[in-house]
Amino acid sequence: MKKKYKKNRNLNQNQTSFYFEDYFETNKKNKHFKENNFFQDRLYLLFFLFFSLILIFSIRIVHVSLYNIDLHDQNNVSKKFDLLRRDIVDRNGILVSRNVKSYHAAVNPKRIKNKENFLIKLRLNFPELAIKKIEKNLDKGKYFYLKKRITQIEKEKLWSLGEKGIVFEPFQSRIYTHANLFSHVIGQVDYDNYGISGVERYFDKELKNNNLKSQPLELTLDTNIQHLISEELNKALVTFSATGGGSLLMDINTGEILSLVSLPNFDINVRADLKDKKYINKITKGVYELGSIFKTFTVALALENNIVRPNTIIQNIPKSIKCSNHKISDIKEFPKDLSVEDILIRSSNIGTLLIARKIGEEKFKQFIQNTEILKSPDLQLEEVGNPINFKWNKCKLETVSFGHGITTTPLQAVLVYASLANGGSIIKPSLIKNTKNNKIKRLVSEKTSIEIVDILRKVVTDKNGTASLADVDGYFVGGKTGTSQNYDNKNENLNTFISVFPSQKPKYALLVMLENPKVAKDLIYDYRGLKIKGTRNEAGWNSVYVTGKIIEKIGPILAIKSKDFNNHYVAESIN
Repeated sequence: MKKKYKKNRNLNQNQTSFYFEDYFETNKKNKHFKENNFFQDRLYLLFFLFFSLILIFSIRIVHVSLYNIDLHDQNNVSKKFDLLRRDIVDRNGILVSRNVKSYHAAVNPKRIKNKENFLIKLRLNFPELAIKKIEKNLDKGKYFYLKKRITQIEKEKLWSLGEKGIVFEPFQSRIYTHANLFSHVIGQVDYDNYGISGVERYFDKELKNNNLKSQPLELTLDTNIQHLISEELNKALVTFSATGGGSLLMDINTGEILSLVSLPNFDINVRADLKDKKYINKITKGVYELGSIFKTFTVALALENNIVRPNTIIQNIPKSIKCSNHKISDIKEFPKDLSVEDILIRSSNIGTLLIARKIGEEKFKQFIQNTEILKSPDLQLEEVGNPINFKWNKCKLETVSFGHGITTTPLQAVLVYASLANGGSIIKPSLIKNTKNNKIKRLVSEKTSIEIVDILRKVVTDKNGTASLADVDGYFVGGKTGTSQNYDNKNENLNTFISVFPSQKPKYALLVMLENPKVAKDLIYDYRGLKIKGTRNEAGWNSVYVTGKIIEKIGPILAIKSKDFNNHYVAESIN
């Protein structure tokens, strides 16, 4: 029994020992398993956190790149820039006017921590600001404007001050890329983007049309030509001590205006209230007595009615004629007998008067009416002039024949010259490219047009002509001078020259006008191969001179762009 007991006890002992060892190992394994699971959970959590951060930053980067957020905007609000007005471009697509995002600088006093420090910063960086007024506004504690319509440089300077109380309010501002260059044509807009002058006002609705926002308004003006003419005209004001001037370049077949300059001009980026009359648009709004340029109209009318021919001799021309209480005479002494074309070439008042009497008042009245020279110009501008009321009383026929006692705008005068040179058709002027139906009606026949252009060419080339200084080699310029005086002040005069070129097949008309020029005593003229000093104050010695300088500059540009002009130039050069 004892053996059996022992055996059983040993068995139990073995079983107990076996069980104990098994429990210990199992327990150990489970503990190790739990530790591994916990470690893996932490890894998964960290991985999820890193992945979430990467995802958030990626989304943010994509958002910034797509929506172009302005990082300087304190409100951190992204707003789409929707243009309020269309762009304006010149005939070559060069930008003239555009809306851009600009800012007003305002101040929220509640966000200014150190007012004294803030005022010191402003005083150092913006000495032009009214610091005392700003200090009072800060004390009131109400939101106020620090400065309106700030520049980008000013915005960056203010932003660099690091003041949270400075707020930049965005708005749309109209900028003009050429400042003074187109001031009398483009005009301006007000602070609410409404056109108040020039093209901006005339086409206000069209420029704000949402359906056309992507299409710029194309002008007929040429920026390069405008710059060159403006440059030469500005030089002329200095050379001849003139108080003002103007010029107009027009395509005589289409009526398109390639350049319109009126001096003095002004920077249209600066919103200033200009009340001085010297800043008016002299070409479209200025009303003047233009003098002898009217003689061309008289001769053209006589030719059109077959009353005379260019070589018809007007005999026994007196030195003066008394008409009513007035005595009319010529400035220079001319031969007694002159042909019709010589009367225009030499610019004889009496000779022109005698031709007008052959025409008669009724026909002359009708011609003036047909030219519409006594009406306001029909152009895409509201700044147009009204000629002084005109009545056909005693001696009007005689004085109007040579351009005295009748007023008009320079634009209207150029339109008549364009009609006389383009084959005889009256055209409508335009500032908008590709305008159709510009030819309105016929003024004279093509035959009369050819004869007039031929005489105008001789005004420049003939030894007795008044415009030889405009004879630029290769451009075959023709034209007529006009010199008039202010009745109230004989020291004030207006000198004008209207030219057409090239004379073989005229394409352009150019007017140059100087207000109150003086004799340029130090200027050396190249006059028919001779070097001489100026001693006279007439259109032939200043406006004609300036015209020659302008055509020298713009001629190559026009010749390149005009196939007909270029062909004539090459043909003449070969001959």
